[in-house]
Amino acid sequence: MTAYLILHGWQNHRPEDHWQHWLADRLAGIGHQVVYPQLPDPDDPEPEVWLEELARHLGELDAGAERVVVAHSLSAVLWLHAVARGMPGLDAVDRVLLVAPPSGAVLARHPEVARFAPPPLEFTLPGPTRLVAGDDDPYCEEGADTVYGAPLALPTDILPGAAHLDLDAGYGPWPAVLGWCLDPTTPIMARPE
Repeated sequence: MTAYLILHGWQNHRPEDHWQHWLADRLAGIGHQVVYPQLPDPDDPEPEVWLEELARHLGELDAGAERVVVAHSLSAVLWLHAVARGMPGLDAVDRVLLVAPPSGAVLARHPEVARFAPPPLEFTLPGPTRLVAGDDDPYCEEGADTVYGAPLALPTDILPGAAHLDLDAGYGPWPAVLGWCLDPTTPIMARPE
């Protein structure tokens, strides 16, 4: 069994059609532990509150299982804040997938999330981490590989025409992310047309 923590982004109320909800259902359906919390105040989140929730939910993962974190959008940046602060327990996570993290420039334009501006990327990630993003993500106009992939030396998958990898971009069922969750050597590709 593997234990998964799936973390959503800004303004995400975990709609059933979103790929994260789909992923949580599939993983739980084949017997894995899945923690997919609704983070507090998703429309006007507080970084400190979300960090506390991250620590709490990490603690819910089965200590005897492989532990995997899948973080989308604002929660991908939340993960970077946790690493930059040296949050206890992160080194117990076996692997992480960061999906479509927004850039600091975009976050700064939205008062509700400006406090989540990424920390200086002057740290070493505690374990294997992979980045996936669209080549046309309006929330990371500079390009996720430029903003995050290169500075953190992350293996990065840039998907053509995938935008923010959300419902607006058509990301409900996404078999490739399920494949990666089950086998980290699986390439992450765009959803089928």
